[in-house]
Amino acid sequence: MTNTSGIRVTRPGVRRMAVLGAGSWGTTFSKVLSDGGADVALWARRPELAREIAEGKRNSDYLPGVNLPRTLWASSVVEEVLEGAEMVFVSVPSQTLRANLAAVRDIIPRTAIIVSLMKGVERGTALRMSEVIREELNADPAQVAVISGPNLALEIAKEEPTASVVSSENLETATLVAMAARTRYLRSFVNTDVIGTEFGGVLKNLIAVAIGIVDGVGYGENTKASIITRGLVEMTDFAVAYGGKAETLAGLAGLGDLIATCESSLSRNNTAGRLLGQGYSFTDVVAQMNQTAEGLASVAPVLELAMAKNVEMPIVSQVAEVLAGTMNPRDIAPHLTSDGDEPQPEN
Repeated sequence: MTNTSGIRVTRPGVRRMAVLGAGSWGTTFSKVLSDGGADVALWARRPELAREIAEGKRNSDYLPGVNLPRTLWASSVVEEVLEGAEMVFVSVPSQTLRANLAAVRDIIPRTAIIVSLMKGVERGTALRMSEVIREELNADPAQVAVISGPNLALEIAKEEPTASVVSSENLETATLVAMAARTRYLRSFVNTDVIGTEFGGVLKNLIAVAIGIVDGVGYGENTKASIITRGLVEMTDFAVAYGGKAETLAGLAGLGDLIATCESSLSRNNTAGRLLGQGYSFTDVVAQMNQTAEGLASVAPVLELAMAKNVEMPIVSQVAEVLAGTMNPRDIAPHLTSDGDEPQPEN
Protein backbone atom coordinates (compact mmCIF):
# COMPACT_ATOMS: atom_id res chain seq x y z
CA MET A 1 0.00 0.00 0.00
CA THR A 2 1.54 3.33 -1.07
CA ASN A 3 0.58 6.95 -0.35
CA THR A 4 2.25 10.27 0.40
CA SER A 5 3.29 8.97 3.81
CA GLY A 6 5.44 6.15 2.45
CA ILE A 7 5.07 2.43 2.01
CA ARG A 8 3.53 0.03 4.48
CA VAL A 9 5.08 -3.41 4.47
CA THR A 10 2.88 -6.11 5.96
CA ARG A 11 4.69 -9.16 7.36
CA PRO A 12 2.75 -12.41 7.04
CA GLY A 13 1.67 -13.91 10.35
CA VAL A 14 2.51 -10.78 12.37
CA ARG A 15 -0.21 -9.19 14.52
CA ARG A 16 -1.46 -5.85 13.23
CA MET A 17 -1.84 -2.92 15.60
CA ALA A 18 -3.12 0.61 15.07
CA VAL A 19 -2.26 3.63 17.21
CA LEU A 20 -4.37 6.78 16.95
CA GLY A 21 -2.44 9.89 17.92
CA ALA A 22 1.17 10.75 17.10
CA GLY A 23 2.05 12.89 20.10
CA SER A 24 4.87 11.86 22.42
CA TRP A 25 3.01 9.00 24.12
CA GLY A 26 1.25 7.67 21.01
CA THR A 27 4.52 7.61 19.09
CA THR A 28 6.40 6.06 22.00
CA PHE A 29 3.83 3.33 22.40
CA SER A 30 3.97 2.65 18.68
CA LYS A 31 7.69 2.09 19.16
CA VAL A 32 6.99 -0.27 22.09
CA LEU A 33 4.56 -2.33 20.03
CA SER A 34 6.92 -2.40 17.04
CA ASP A 35 9.86 -3.43 19.23
CA GLY A 36 7.60 -6.13 20.64
CA GLY A 37 7.26 -7.60 17.16
CA ALA A 38 3.91 -6.26 15.95
CA ASP A 39 3.06 -4.69 12.60
CA VAL A 40 2.17 -1.15 13.74
CA ALA A 41 0.44 1.66 11.85
CA LEU A 42 0.33 5.10 13.49
CA TRP A 43 -2.24 7.77 12.65
CA ALA A 44 -0.98 11.36 12.66
CA ARG A 45 -3.44 14.17 12.08
CA ARG A 46 -0.87 16.24 10.14
CA PRO A 47 0.34 14.74 6.83
CA GLU A 48 3.82 16.22 7.24
CA LEU A 49 4.26 14.51 10.62
CA ALA A 50 3.02 11.20 9.23
CA ARG A 51 5.53 11.51 6.40
CA GLU A 52 8.42 12.25 8.77
CA ILE A 53 7.58 9.20 10.89
CA ALA A 54 7.01 6.85 7.93
CA GLU A 55 10.00 7.92 5.87
CA GLY A 56 12.48 9.52 8.29
CA LYS A 57 11.67 7.32 11.31
CA ARG A 58 11.66 10.42 13.48
CA ASN A 59 9.11 12.55 15.32
CA SER A 60 11.12 15.69 15.86
CA ASP A 61 8.16 17.64 17.27
CA TYR A 62 7.55 15.33 20.22
CA LEU A 63 10.52 12.94 20.55
CA PRO A 64 13.60 14.85 19.39
CA GLY A 65 16.68 12.70 18.93
CA VAL A 66 14.81 9.38 19.06
CA ASN A 67 15.14 6.90 16.21
CA LEU A 68 11.93 4.99 15.54
CA PRO A 69 11.77 1.35 14.37
CA ARG A 70 12.22 0.76 10.66
CA THR A 71 9.03 -1.32 10.66
CA LEU A 72 6.87 1.49 12.09
CA TRP A 73 4.56 3.00 9.49
CA ALA A 74 2.43 6.14 9.71
CA SER A 75 -0.30 7.85 7.72
CA SER A 76 -2.70 10.77 8.02
CA VAL A 77 -5.38 8.60 6.38
CA VAL A 78 -7.08 6.91 9.31
CA GLU A 79 -8.81 4.28 7.17
CA GLU A 80 -5.42 2.93 6.09
CA VAL A 81 -4.13 2.86 9.65
CA LEU A 82 -7.14 0.95 10.99
CA GLU A 83 -7.31 -1.60 8.19
CA GLY A 84 -7.07 -5.11 9.65
CA ALA A 85 -6.08 -3.94 13.14
CA GLU A 86 -6.46 -6.53 15.90
CA MET A 87 -5.85 -3.92 18.59
CA VAL A 88 -6.44 -0.17 18.42
CA PHE A 89 -4.51 1.97 20.91
CA VAL A 90 -5.97 5.46 21.38
CA SER A 91 -3.72 8.36 22.43
CA VAL A 92 -5.50 11.65 21.74
CA PRO A 93 -6.24 14.54 24.14
CA SER A 94 -8.93 13.32 26.52
CA GLN A 95 -11.34 16.14 25.75
CA THR A 96 -11.27 15.28 22.03
CA LEU A 97 -11.72 11.53 22.48
CA ARG A 98 -15.46 11.41 21.82
CA ALA A 99 -15.21 13.41 18.59
CA ASN A 100 -12.27 11.32 17.38
CA LEU A 101 -14.13 8.08 18.08
CA ALA A 102 -17.27 9.32 16.35
CA ALA A 103 -15.20 9.96 13.23
CA VAL A 104 -13.85 6.39 13.10
CA ARG A 105 -16.72 4.44 14.67
CA ASP A 106 -17.74 2.79 11.42
CA ILE A 107 -14.24 1.82 10.28
CA ILE A 108 -12.75 0.31 13.45
CA PRO A 109 -12.71 -3.48 13.01
CA ARG A 110 -15.60 -4.83 15.09
CA THR A 111 -13.49 -7.52 16.75
CA ALA A 112 -10.57 -5.25 17.64
CA ILE A 113 -9.56 -4.71 21.26
CA ILE A 114 -9.65 -0.98 22.05
CA VAL A 115 -6.94 0.25 24.42
CA SER A 116 -6.91 3.65 26.12
CA LEU A 117 -3.51 5.26 26.59
CA MET A 118 -5.14 8.42 27.97
CA LYS A 119 -5.41 9.78 31.50
CA GLY A 120 -8.34 12.13 31.83
CA VAL A 121 -11.99 12.64 32.75
CA GLU A 122 -14.40 14.03 30.18
CA ARG A 123 -15.76 17.48 30.97
CA GLY A 124 -19.55 17.63 31.03
CA THR A 125 -20.05 13.89 31.60
CA ALA A 126 -17.28 13.18 34.15
CA LEU A 127 -16.74 9.85 32.40
CA ARG A 128 -13.44 7.98 32.43
CA MET A 129 -11.84 7.36 29.06
CA SER A 130 -12.80 3.68 28.98
CA GLU A 131 -16.40 4.69 29.65
CA VAL A 132 -16.33 7.13 26.74
CA ILE A 133 -14.92 4.37 24.50
CA ARG A 134 -17.59 1.91 25.56
CA GLU A 135 -20.35 4.44 25.10
CA GLU A 136 -19.22 5.93 21.80
CA LEU A 137 -18.27 2.60 20.17
CA ASN A 138 -20.98 0.52 21.85
CA ALA A 139 -18.15 -1.79 22.89
CA ASP A 140 -18.35 -4.73 25.26
CA PRO A 141 -16.35 -4.07 28.49
CA ALA A 142 -14.35 -7.22 27.76
CA GLN A 143 -13.20 -5.60 24.51
CA VAL A 144 -11.72 -2.53 26.26
CA ALA A 145 -8.45 -2.14 28.16
CA VAL A 146 -6.50 0.73 29.70
CA ILE A 147 -2.77 1.22 30.27
CA SER A 148 -1.25 3.29 33.05
CA GLY A 149 1.87 3.53 35.20
CA PRO A 150 5.11 5.49 35.62
CA ASN A 151 5.47 6.01 31.90
CA LEU A 152 7.17 9.26 30.92
CA ALA A 153 7.21 9.02 27.15
CA LEU A 154 10.70 10.28 26.38
CA GLU A 155 12.36 7.96 28.89
CA ILE A 156 10.59 4.93 27.42
CA ALA A 157 11.39 6.09 23.88
CA LYS A 158 15.04 6.11 24.97
CA GLU A 159 14.52 2.52 26.19
CA GLU A 160 15.06 3.26 29.86
CA PRO A 161 13.47 0.33 31.77
CA THR A 162 10.08 0.70 33.45
CA ALA A 163 6.76 -1.06 33.94
CA SER A 164 3.09 -0.50 33.13
CA VAL A 165 -0.26 -1.86 34.23
CA VAL A 166 -2.77 -3.16 31.69
CA SER A 167 -6.29 -3.35 33.07
CA SER A 168 -9.49 -4.78 31.66
CA GLU A 169 -12.62 -6.24 33.21
CA ASN A 170 -11.65 -9.34 31.23
CA LEU A 171 -8.33 -10.77 32.45
CA GLU A 172 -7.71 -12.53 29.13
CA THR A 173 -8.03 -9.20 27.29
CA ALA A 174 -5.60 -7.53 29.70
CA THR A 175 -3.16 -10.41 29.25
CA LEU A 176 -3.29 -10.25 25.45
CA VAL A 177 -2.58 -6.51 25.51
CA ALA A 178 0.21 -6.93 28.08
CA MET A 179 1.88 -9.54 25.88
CA ALA A 180 1.79 -7.12 22.93
CA ALA A 181 3.15 -4.28 25.09
CA ARG A 182 6.22 -6.15 26.30
CA THR A 183 9.81 -5.41 25.35
CA ARG A 184 13.21 -5.76 26.95
CA TYR A 185 12.75 -2.25 28.42
CA LEU A 186 9.04 -2.34 29.33
CA ARG A 187 7.27 -4.96 31.42
CA SER A 188 3.47 -4.94 31.64
CA PHE A 189 1.53 -6.26 34.63
CA VAL A 190 -2.21 -6.97 34.57
CA ASN A 191 -5.26 -6.44 36.77
CA THR A 192 -9.04 -6.20 36.43
CA ASP A 193 -9.45 -2.99 38.45
CA VAL A 194 -10.17 -0.63 35.56
CA ILE A 195 -11.64 2.01 37.88
CA GLY A 196 -8.62 2.16 40.19
CA THR A 197 -6.14 2.01 37.32
CA GLU A 198 -7.79 4.83 35.39
CA PHE A 199 -8.42 7.08 38.36
CA GLY A 200 -4.82 6.59 39.50
CA GLY A 201 -3.64 7.94 36.16
CA VAL A 202 -6.08 10.84 36.27
CA LEU A 203 -5.61 11.93 39.86
CA LYS A 204 -1.81 11.83 39.94
CA ASN A 205 -1.85 14.52 37.23
CA LEU A 206 -3.69 16.85 39.59
CA ILE A 207 -1.24 16.25 42.41
CA ALA A 208 1.62 16.79 39.92
CA VAL A 209 0.18 20.20 39.07
CA ALA A 210 0.23 21.03 42.80
CA ILE A 211 3.84 19.87 43.06
CA GLY A 212 4.76 22.00 40.07
CA ILE A 213 3.09 25.04 41.67
CA VAL A 214 5.02 24.76 44.94
CA ASP A 215 8.20 24.09 42.98
CA GLY A 216 7.59 27.24 40.95
CA VAL A 217 7.00 29.21 44.13
CA GLY A 218 10.30 27.96 45.48
CA TYR A 219 9.24 25.68 48.32
CA GLY A 220 11.52 22.76 49.13
CA GLU A 221 11.46 19.01 49.44
CA ASN A 222 9.54 18.84 52.73
CA THR A 223 6.56 20.61 51.19
CA LYS A 224 6.64 18.46 48.07
CA ALA A 225 6.99 15.21 50.01
CA SER A 226 4.05 16.18 52.22
CA ILE A 227 1.86 16.98 49.22
CA ILE A 228 2.79 13.75 47.44
CA THR A 229 2.00 11.70 50.54
CA ARG A 230 -1.27 13.44 51.37
CA GLY A 231 -2.09 13.49 47.67
CA LEU A 232 -1.91 9.71 47.58
CA VAL A 233 -4.45 9.63 50.41
CA GLU A 234 -6.80 11.84 48.37
CA MET A 235 -6.31 9.66 45.31
CA THR A 236 -7.01 6.49 47.25
CA ASP A 237 -10.08 7.83 49.03
CA PHE A 238 -11.52 9.02 45.73
CA ALA A 239 -10.83 5.82 43.80
CA VAL A 240 -12.19 3.58 46.55
CA ALA A 241 -15.35 5.70 46.78
CA TYR A 242 -15.98 4.91 43.11
CA GLY A 243 -15.28 1.19 43.40
CA GLY A 244 -11.53 1.04 42.85
CA LYS A 245 -9.16 -0.97 45.01
CA ALA A 246 -6.80 0.65 47.50
CA GLU A 247 -4.03 -1.77 46.52
CA THR A 248 -4.20 -0.52 42.92
CA LEU A 249 -3.45 3.01 44.13
CA ALA A 250 -0.51 1.66 46.13
CA GLY A 251 0.94 0.10 42.97
CA LEU A 252 2.32 1.20 39.61
CA ALA A 253 -0.88 2.90 38.44
CA GLY A 254 -1.07 4.97 41.62
CA LEU A 255 2.04 5.56 43.70
CA GLY A 256 4.44 4.64 40.90
CA ASP A 257 2.87 7.02 38.41
CA LEU A 258 2.53 9.71 41.10
CA ILE A 259 6.24 9.66 41.92
CA ALA A 260 7.33 9.75 38.28
CA THR A 261 4.96 12.54 37.33
CA CYS A 262 5.65 14.71 40.38
CA GLU A 263 9.42 14.38 40.30
CA SER A 264 10.21 14.75 36.60
CA SER A 265 10.69 17.88 34.53
CA LEU A 266 9.47 15.77 31.59
CA SER A 267 5.97 15.79 33.11
CA ARG A 268 3.64 18.19 31.30
CA ASN A 269 1.47 18.58 34.39
CA ASN A 270 4.46 19.34 36.59
CA THR A 271 5.64 21.90 34.01
CA ALA A 272 2.21 23.53 33.85
CA GLY A 273 2.12 23.77 37.64
CA ARG A 274 5.60 25.27 37.77
CA LEU A 275 4.55 28.01 35.37
CA LEU A 276 1.49 28.73 37.53
CA GLY A 277 3.72 28.90 40.60
CA GLN A 278 5.96 31.40 38.82
CA GLY A 279 2.98 33.70 38.37
CA TYR A 280 1.75 32.89 34.87
CA SER A 281 -2.01 32.90 34.37
CA PHE A 282 -3.92 29.79 33.32
CA THR A 283 -4.34 31.27 29.83
CA ASP A 284 -0.60 31.99 29.56
CA VAL A 285 0.27 28.46 30.68
CA VAL A 286 -1.99 26.88 28.06
CA ALA A 287 -0.46 29.12 25.39
CA GLN A 288 3.08 28.08 26.35
CA MET A 289 2.42 24.33 26.40
CA ASN A 290 2.95 22.60 23.04
CA GLN A 291 1.31 19.45 24.41
CA THR A 292 -1.80 18.90 26.50
CA ALA A 293 -1.43 18.85 30.29
CA GLU A 294 -4.38 16.58 31.05
CA GLY A 295 -4.46 17.57 34.72
CA LEU A 296 -5.61 21.08 33.92
CA ALA A 297 -8.70 19.81 32.09
CA SER A 298 -9.55 17.18 34.70
CA VAL A 299 -9.65 19.36 37.83
CA ALA A 300 -13.29 20.49 37.48
CA PRO A 301 -14.85 17.10 36.62
CA VAL A 302 -12.83 15.36 39.35
CA LEU A 303 -14.08 17.82 41.95
CA GLU A 304 -17.65 17.27 40.73
CA LEU A 305 -17.19 13.54 41.22
CA ALA A 306 -15.59 14.06 44.64
CA MET A 307 -18.49 16.21 45.80
CA ALA A 308 -20.98 13.57 44.66
CA LYS A 309 -19.33 11.02 46.98
CA ASN A 310 -18.44 13.48 49.79
CA VAL A 311 -14.72 12.86 49.30
CA GLU A 312 -12.54 15.64 50.67
CA MET A 313 -9.75 16.69 48.29
CA PRO A 314 -8.08 19.81 49.75
CA ILE A 315 -5.04 19.66 47.47
CA VAL A 316 -7.06 19.34 44.27
CA SER A 317 -9.44 22.06 45.50
CA GLN A 318 -6.52 24.42 46.00
CA VAL A 319 -5.20 23.64 42.52
CA ALA A 320 -8.64 24.64 41.20
CA GLU A 321 -8.42 27.95 43.08
CA VAL A 322 -4.97 28.69 41.65
CA LEU A 323 -6.26 27.90 38.15
CA ALA A 324 -9.20 30.25 38.72
CA GLY A 325 -6.89 33.00 39.97
CA THR A 326 -8.58 33.13 43.39
CA MET A 327 -5.61 31.76 45.36
CA ASN A 328 -2.05 32.99 45.48
CA PRO A 329 0.21 30.06 44.49
CA ARG A 330 2.24 30.64 47.68
CA ASP A 331 -0.84 29.68 49.69
CA ILE A 332 -1.45 26.32 48.03
CA ALA A 333 -0.45 24.26 51.07
CA PRO A 334 -2.42 25.73 54.01
CA HIS A 335 -3.70 22.24 54.86
CA LEU A 336 -0.12 21.44 55.93
CA THR A 337 0.20 24.34 58.40
CA SER A 338 -1.08 24.54 61.98
CA ASP A 339 -4.34 26.45 62.30
CA GLY A 340 -5.37 25.50 65.81
CA ASP A 341 -7.55 22.54 64.84
CA GLU A 342 -7.32 19.24 66.67
CA PRO A 343 -4.72 16.84 65.21
CA GLN A 344 -6.19 14.52 62.61
CA PRO A 345 -5.33 10.84 62.05
CA GLU A 346 -2.94 10.37 59.16
CA ASN A 347 -5.08 7.77 57.36
